[in-house]
Amino acid sequence: MKRYNVLLLLSSLFHITQQLNQQDRCMCELTNKEKVFPHEILNSVTHEASKCSFKVNPQKSVEIEALHFGLDFRLPQLLQDLSILEKEDDGELYGAVSLQVIENELIEIKNIIERLNKTTQGHQHITEESATQLLHLRDELHELEEYDTLQVEKKRKENLRLKRDLDECKNSNDFNVQPTRQPDGVCPHGKFVNITGPRFYSTGEVPSNHKYGGWGRDPKPASGKKNWYWRVILTVNNIYANNINFYSSLSALTVGAKTPDNALIHAANPTTNTIQGPNVVFYCDALYYNCYNSDRVCRFNITSKAISDLQLPKGTRYNSKGNFCRLDQCYIYTDIDLATDESGVWVIYSTVQNFGNLVLSKIEEGDPPMFGQTWHTSVNKQVVTNTFMACGILYATRYVDKEIEEIFYSFDTLTEVEKFNLGIFINKMCPNINFLNYSPVDKMLHIHCDSYMVSYEVLFE
Repeated sequence: MKRYNVLLLLSSLFHITQQLNQQDRCMCELTNKEKVFPHEILNSVTHEASKCSFKVNPQKSVEIEALHFGLDFRLPQLLQDLSILEKEDDGELYGAVSLQVIENELIEIKNIIERLNKTTQGHQHITEESATQLLHLRDELHELEEYDTLQVEKKRKENLRLKRDLDECKNSNDFNVQPTRQPDGVCPHGKFVNITGPRFYSTGEVPSNHKYGGWGRDPKPASGKKNWYWRVILTVNNIYANNINFYSSLSALTVGAKTPDNALIHAANPTTNTIQGPNVVFYCDALYYNCYNSDRVCRFNITSKAISDLQLPKGTRYNSKGNFCRLDQCYIYTDIDLATDESGVWVIYSTVQNFGNLVLSKIEEGDPPMFGQTWHTSVNKQVVTNTFMACGILYATRYVDKEIEEIFYSFDTLTEVEKFNLGIFINKMCPNINFLNYSPVDKMLHIHCDSYMVSYEVLFE
């Protein structure tokens, strides 16, 4: 009976609903008393901000910085070259060479000044235009904030300020944080954070068919050689070399004006104890390199012309069997890499026992030199394109593309902590880097690639 009553009620309602006409229906109109949000203004602000970001970027300041650095370096060098010419000019061959060096310096300085003036004028125009644009954007953003009736943006800014104050308070009271660097006295610069440049770019005197080699400065130079540069050029099949060239200044290196102190390791090339591969370094008036056709490190003393060697551990890969590599190719005869930093000379290699991963050993000074402590890492040598040392920390690079190389890995010999995500990038001047070494004398990263010598400034905290 109850079910029948329910059905009857529903039937009646349906019948009444059917009888309602359009005029009997109730309609509600919603009125929004708030202002309509101006999406077109927001889109315009976003577009203008993107244009401004494109015009004003960190690369603009890097250009000015590089040009200023070039002037700061070359002007004192020019004064020094003029002073040497005044004191030692013999009126003949020496004077002609010195004048050629000075002429090249003046041309370089003139070019830098012209580029600096042109760049500065361009940047001044961008600055004036961007300042006007930013003022306009600021006014429009203030107008848009009026539509934030729930004060979301205001609260967000307050939260950012509170977070910043909290971080400052935490850092100022955190006395237990241990620095991840070498003790004071070993690395006074602080943490390596970036590189900038290039600062120097030249082929020097190298013929185009001799592409590979190494160059740099002695971190512990002999008396009278503080400003000298050295260079080794692989002359036989771009694999072997038997001599080292010296230059009294960067200007002399640029024009190829060698000093009389160039040293010949052996008349034959290659032969026992001559140079194999591009990974050579110079320290304390001696050249360190991979000995020809062996798993040994040779040390050639420039003064005495004596050669001593260090036998690497059993299982060390050599003769182009444990090279630096990228995905599609390897760099031949780069099995054994030498490096210098504030504390001396290091050797980086790989062994069968460590499954081809990087092994790092310290070379202790002496006559003959000896191996000190050794560290084993967990990064495979063939995923690395090059390595260098700075303040007792090993850094490794990898190939990104023809224009970019990434410093992606570090191993701290003090803490034995490995990091795989450094994200420091090198803007390359040529696709492949076959020599890479850090110079603690001037805090420069020296690179050799396809006949070119390139240097970058290393930035510390």
